[in-house]
Amino acid sequence: MSNSSQVLEAAQHWSHKLPELALQFEQAGRLPADIADQFAEAGFFHLLVPQKYGGLEVHPKAFIEVLKSIAKGDGSAAWNVMIGATTGCLAASLPENFARQIYGPRTLSVGVTAPLGRADIVAGGYRVTGRWPFASGCQNAQWICGGCFVFENGQQVNNEKGVPDVHLMMFEASQVEIEDTWRVSGLKGTGSHHMNVQEQFVPDGRGVVLGGRALVRTPLYQFPMLGLLALGVSSVSLGIGYGALAAFKALAGVKTPTGSRKPLVERALVQAEVARAVADLKSAEAFMKEAIDQAWEQALNGERLSVESKANLRLSAANATHKSVAAVDRLYQAGGGSSIYEDSPLQRCFRDVHVTTQHIMVASPIFEVVGRVELGLAPRSPL
Repeated sequence: MSNSSQVLEAAQHWSHKLPELALQFEQAGRLPADIADQFAEAGFFHLLVPQKYGGLEVHPKAFIEVLKSIAKGDGSAAWNVMIGATTGCLAASLPENFARQIYGPRTLSVGVTAPLGRADIVAGGYRVTGRWPFASGCQNAQWICGGCFVFENGQQVNNEKGVPDVHLMMFEASQVEIEDTWRVSGLKGTGSHHMNVQEQFVPDGRGVVLGGRALVRTPLYQFPMLGLLALGVSSVSLGIGYGALAAFKALAGVKTPTGSRKPLVERALVQAEVARAVADLKSAEAFMKEAIDQAWEQALNGERLSVESKANLRLSAANATHKSVAAVDRLYQAGGGSSIYEDSPLQRCFRDVHVTTQHIMVASPIFEVVGRVELGLAPRSPL
């Protein structure tokens, strides 16, 4: 089997195994270290690492399929895989010595792209201080990155366009303090705590400019990292949606609502809601795959993706997340009072999928950015 086939098979295996572990992840507030190790062994965290550095470098459609399968079993587990996999994409933009040092076998890297750190230029590198929220998977990672603005002699450094670049600085885990802050409504098992770095040294080259062109020029790395991140978030959302669909079908076959003679499965309103949920999920997934295919054709020709292709990727990702929410909401409501119990997968799917919508890569403002492109205007924020 190919690497893609093997990792897809592993994802399907975990899809069946994870439901029985989901409550454990929620109670721990994180992915247990032994599970993270098994995910690393399966290659999940190296999905987007270049083959030249020992990674899998899978097609983007294989990437979303892995995440969707895992999320069908548990959203928090899939979110950890998504963060680890997309951060692994940075290997294509690091100098080779650091790429090989960081992305050895079974390595997990995570991070936060938001530029909430300050990197002052010093001899041989940078002195970095910052505090970042939403550091998913940080307790299991060997390497953690954080977005920073760069300063020299107290002045912020701008690029040739006169605006500051965001530099993703790579820290060894020992350089980072993890703050126990993850108290949330959904995706409880992601361990997305705040992380804190104080006056830590990062050598020259052990970081990348967010949005810069990758050093590895194979087709996968013509895709912008943030575009892959958006696809990852939406794939988790889709998987949660499909998980809710499976849970509802199991419930509908055995539940007869109070005051009714018909089981859920025989009620016309329920049948219609299930059909609408299926349409939401499958149409959203088809749009994502179409957007990927169009972008991949450009990438195969060695071209940087056009603004239109980037917009299509981002729109399809945002659409998939919001359509997944619509599907889960339908199924949660159709489940009635049974949906609210802790032993119902529907309540966890409901909580988890609504958290995915809050990620900046798929949040509602994306529709405004893409709408500007569709109307022939320049996007106000980069795609």
